[in-house]
Amino acid sequence: MAEDFAKAVEDGLHLAKRVYLGKDKAAMEAPKPPPPPVQALSDWYLPSAPMVYAVISDPRMVDNPDMRSYQPHVYGRCDPPALIPLQMNAIDLEVDCYGDTAFVQVSGKWRVHCVMGSRSCDCRIAFPMGNQGSILGVDVDLPGKSYSTELIGVEESKVVEKSARPQEGGFLLPHIFTLTIPQVDGGTNIGIKLRWSQKLLYNEGEFSLTVPFSFPEYVTPAVKKISKKEKIELNVNSGVAAGILCKATSHPLKETKRQAEKFSFLYEAEVLTWSNTDFSFSYSVSSSNIFGGVLLQSPPSYDRDQRDMFCVYLLPGSQKSRKVFKKEVVFVVDISDSMQGKPLEATKAAISSALSKLGPEDSFNIIAFGSETSLFSTSMELASEEAIERATTWLNAKSTMGGGTNMSAPLEKASEMLSNTIGSVPMIFLITDGAVEDERNICDQMKKRLANGGSLSPRIHTFGIGSFCNHYFLRMLAMIGRGNFDAAHDLGLIEVQMQKLFSKALSTVLADITVDAFNDNELIEVYSSCIPDLSFESPLTICGRYQGSFPDILKANGILGDMSNFVMDLKVVRTKDIPLDRVLARQQIDLLTAQAWFSENKQLEQEVARVSIETCNISEYTRMVLLEKNKPDKANESSGAQKAKKGDPGVPKRVLLPSLSVGFGDLIATAENIRPGAVEQKLPSAAEAFVKATSDCCGQMCQHCCCMCCIQCCSKMNDQCAILLTQIFTALAIIGCLECCTLCCCGQNGQ
Repeated sequence: MAEDFAKAVEDGLHLAKRVYLGKDKAAMEAPKPPPPPVQALSDWYLPSAPMVYAVISDPRMVDNPDMRSYQPHVYGRCDPPALIPLQMNAIDLEVDCYGDTAFVQVSGKWRVHCVMGSRSCDCRIAFPMGNQGSILGVDVDLPGKSYSTELIGVEESKVVEKSARPQEGGFLLPHIFTLTIPQVDGGTNIGIKLRWSQKLLYNEGEFSLTVPFSFPEYVTPAVKKISKKEKIELNVNSGVAAGILCKATSHPLKETKRQAEKFSFLYEAEVLTWSNTDFSFSYSVSSSNIFGGVLLQSPPSYDRDQRDMFCVYLLPGSQKSRKVFKKEVVFVVDISDSMQGKPLEATKAAISSALSKLGPEDSFNIIAFGSETSLFSTSMELASEEAIERATTWLNAKSTMGGGTNMSAPLEKASEMLSNTIGSVPMIFLITDGAVEDERNICDQMKKRLANGGSLSPRIHTFGIGSFCNHYFLRMLAMIGRGNFDAAHDLGLIEVQMQKLFSKALSTVLADITVDAFNDNELIEVYSSCIPDLSFESPLTICGRYQGSFPDILKANGILGDMSNFVMDLKVVRTKDIPLDRVLARQQIDLLTAQAWFSENKQLEQEVARVSIETCNISEYTRMVLLEKNKPDKANESSGAQKAKKGDPGVPKRVLLPSLSVGFGDLIATAENIRPGAVEQKLPSAAEAFVKATSDCCGQMCQHCCCMCCIQCCSKMNDQCAILLTQIFTALAIIGCLECCTLCCCGQNGQ
């Protein structure tokens, strides 16, 4: 899908050359693609910042809406439609950071500069989000109407009459969201607000934020007289009272306010070209040791759960020399046929990298599974150079194993191997791309086994590849095992994401964490039943709700890497400046969804849906709809070319967008060993013949358009054109979509 999108943008940029921008102004230039080794061509045309595209099916509509250019006539249609990037007239980025969570709002104005004023086209919004981005909403303002997104319950969504096609909304890639606005007139000014949340990265006591904000040159208006205003506003509330130091920023921000844990920055300028650099910012929390605190807040008035909220946070500090735990690690790797190719090769590379980071006192093993189980060694092996080399060779020699996926047996075997661990943190890393029928039974078995394991029982870290595995089973299993869960939907990110999970787990600095007030207190609900370990590479957040009074100080207990006991007093602070309901919503939804799946609890499902709707975070139990509202007639006097549309401004029209959730796995795809990311062949051989036939037409053929003939008048119809026409009509006849085509060559028309 991403490749199709990129190709449509490339075609749109070629088609946009027809747009005449005025005297002494060149037509819209297509960007020069980078050398292939640096960046794939498809990536070059994917959005690196919020973008809006005109969806062009009929190339005859492409023209300057303010002045006709009288381009040579074009026949036929673009199939699939071309995407012409719209020119942007203003952009405003506002970022609010609370701890490790950022809320991003981008407001911009775009103009349909490439469609004649008498015609209209769909406009497709596409924007990338940063680290662990989660879409919150889109608002679109047109002269005659407005559009906005909204979440509704699954049951309510069943009565929505109109459903959007997959290409009209959804995720192009896991981090790129798209939405199509129907039938916007040429010359219209479009106001758009985009909202999402994302996570800040944490490394050695430093938080860093990166927001996609790199715009291509071709969205800059060609008319230099148009004012181009760029604005960035950054507000940070770290939640930590002291020791905050701003480190680096990509844009020239000016500090406008600083007060204890809060500070604000502003950048505002008239620019010649839009930002070609992502917005980045970092700040450090100056503490070398583990520290933390507790935040309390009353619920907002719209929240149906009127219990107070709490958030316990622990940060590992910046002292990297602190002793980490000795480790005993078992990698449990799915090598069923569906893992063949890139998934398995990336997994092998990530495991080899993780093995190289183990110390000589650590031990490891590898279990590969499909329908059967294969062990690298019958017992745990010390991580010597010789053992790691043998393991790497064994792993690299492994090919996919036919048959089904039996996950229970290898997990039981890994648990047995780690049952007698003393003085170290035992870890199981489960890596799979499939779903199995006995997932709840696996969770039950592991829960019982780990409950009897005592202190420092095996940690279970899980990693899902693609969308066919059950992400909530893997999350639940990690929750039971005090571990971490991560996933990669994009095959190109498997190795990077997996290495992050390994690195985070292998740098544990505090284990077996407990909080005294949580023990057998029925008035306090903790969303995670088991508290995971604290890693040097990530802060730890524990959230929940409570009734009645809350202690002034909590005690956190744990075990350090040298096996000594750790005790810390956590100061409790009631805050009004941090919207805890929004900050904790994503974590709450993910944890409760995993528990709802495991327990098959309808009440928990309803709770997830409630939180999802109230905080605008997508979930498995809600669907997103696009609301269309007509404005009162007087609003049609606003600037722009959109014509007034008569209609009832009261009741908005609703269009159900495609599902945005990941689902609960696919047993059929797993059983059939369908590979992650597998797609059907898009073009039949006849269509490929058509593309080939049109590729050389005297250099003037619009290659993206089906049934389109030469768009320039030739001095004469030469032999090459005649041969190519024969090839074109033959290909069209095979496809079955032969249409009347007209060739303008010396006044001769041919059908």
